[in-house]
Amino acid sequence: MAKRSASGNDRARQILAQEAARIIVEQGVQDYRLAKTKAAERLGMTERGSLPGNSEIEAAVTEHLQIFGRERHFDLLQSLRRAALSAMDILSPFEPRLVGPVLHGTAGVSSVINLHVFSDTPELIAMRLDDVRLAYKPYERRLKSRRDRLETYAGFRFFQDDSSVEATVFPVDGMRQAPISPVDGKPMMRADQSAVRKLLNDSG
Repeated sequence: MAKRSASGNDRARQILAQEAARIIVEQGVQDYRLAKTKAAERLGMTERGSLPGNSEIEAAVTEHLQIFGRERHFDLLQSLRRAALSAMDILSPFEPRLVGPVLHGTAGVSSVINLHVFSDTPELIAMRLDDVRLAYKPYERRLKSRRDRLETYAGFRFFQDDSSVEATVFPVDGMRQAPISPVDGKPMMRADQSAVRKLLNDSG
């Protein structure tokens, strides 16, 4: 009986992860916790123990993208990475790094290109965007710099090659330690311009 119950719970987690993945891909929800909550409500699952972890959600997103429109997703990913590289070229004085779904290959049609840039003051980023006549909107983002500490960072949202880009500004010495990923609790993986260019060339 216990084995059957455990198996049923695993199946419930899998179903919920698949539904959360569908919500992330089709609705452009970037917050995994919100996607899980929406999926749980839709499926009538309210037990906390049935909720999958963020790593399970990310795996389900990858599986969803492979099953539904593999070729279309490849073309989308290439387009987003080209736009990311173009934005990184514009912000090259600030050592830009690509992070998030566009880097990991889990981006959907509503995904934003997430960049980390490094400057002693956010105003320098704004000045650079002004110089190249890119309209932008400022934002603030809270990220976990250590496992027990949240910090607020300034950022700028703009469009490049019809894709939405969010460039979050870190101090120059912030390049040495990436913030904690909400997906797996490890430091975020970052890719510089040469790494993104290699991704494009290897996939092309």
